Amino acid sequence: MDNNKAYATKISSNEIELVDFRINETLNGILYEGIYGINVAKVQEIIQMPETFDLPASPDYIVGVFDLRGIIIPLVDLAAWLNIKEREAELPIHKKRVIIAEFNNLKIGFMVHEAKLIRRISWDKVQSAHFSSNSHNLERGKITATTQIEDGNTLLILDLEGIIDDLDFYSDKSEKRELQNVEKTFCGNVLIVDDSTIARSLLKKNLKKMGFTIIEAHDGQMALETLHEIYKEQKDGITSYIKLIISDIEMPRMDGFHFAEVVKNDERFQSIPFIFTSSICDKFSEQKGKDIGADAYLVKFDAQTFYDEIVKILE
Repeated sequence: MDNNKAYATKISSNEIELVDFRINETLNGILYEGIYGINVAKVQEIIQMPETFDLPASPDYIVGVFDLRGIIIPLVDLAAWLNIKEREAELPIHKKRVIIAEFNNLKIGFMVHEAKLIRRISWDKVQSAHFSSNSHNLERGKITATTQIEDGNTLLILDLEGIIDDLDFYSDKSEKRELQNVEKTFCGNVLIVDDSTIARSLLKKNLKKMGFTIIEAHDGQMALETLHEIYKEQKDGITSYIKLIISDIEMPRMDGFHFAEVVKNDERFQSIPFIFTSSICDKFSEQKGKDIGADAYLVKFDAQTFYDEIVKILE
C-alpha cells in the first residue's frame, strides 16, 4: 500500500495565506507596481503612516521609530531596503501604509505603498527564487520565493527576517547563535529541512558540535523523498539511523506543517523525534505544531535553548 495515499485524507491543506502588498518603482521613466507577499501568520495589523522619531546612526532604509500603544517599533522603508527607485510624487508618504509584523519575537513596521488583499496559495505553486550571478541587488538574497498570480503577474515573497540580521538587533548574536559549551554529545544522523541556506548552515554548525551527522533537505517534499530512500536502505532500522528531524515551516512545494503531518501519520517514521524551528512566533502556530505531534516548537534561533530541547527530547 502507498503510505502517502493511505493517510491522504488525514492531511491538512498544504497552503499559505499571504498579505498581498505593493511597492511602486520607476524604470526608464515608467511607473511599475511591484507585487509582494508576507505570511499572514507574521502580520499583527496594518496601519496608516504613524508619526515617527529619528533613530540615530541607523541605515538609510530606517525611517525612524514610532510608538504603537506603548511599544517602540522601528519602521523600515521596504522600497529603500530593496534599492527601488520610487517617485515620491506618485504617493505622498502620509498615504502609505505600515505592515506591523512579528517574527523571531521582534516587532517591526514595514512601510509599503498599498496593502491589497489576503491570498491563499498552495505551497506547491510556490517556487524557490533562483537568480543569475549578475542579478540586481534588489533580487539577490532578499527574495526567497515566487508564485504566479492572475494576469501572468509574479508575486515575490521577501526574506524580511534578513532585516533583523542587517540591523544587528541581536547585540549578543554570536553567543545566542553558536553553542559555547556542550556538556553532552550524541551520535547518529539528523535530518534538517529548511529552504534557507543560512538557516541550514546555522543548524549544521550547532548540531555538529553536539556530535551529529547531518542530512539536508530544502523543503518538505525533498525531505519525504529522502526518508523513503533511507527506509529502503535501512528497512526497519530507520528510527535508529535518523535520531531527529528538525524542520522549518515556510518552504516551497511542501511546508513544514504538511510534512510533519505526513511523517506523524506514517508508522514507518512517526516515532522519530520532530522539532519545528521557525521565525513565526504566534501561539496558534506553536499549538498547531504540537497538535500535529512535534516534540518542540522553537522560534529561531537561540543555540542554548536549541541544545537544551534536544537533550531533553533524546534523553
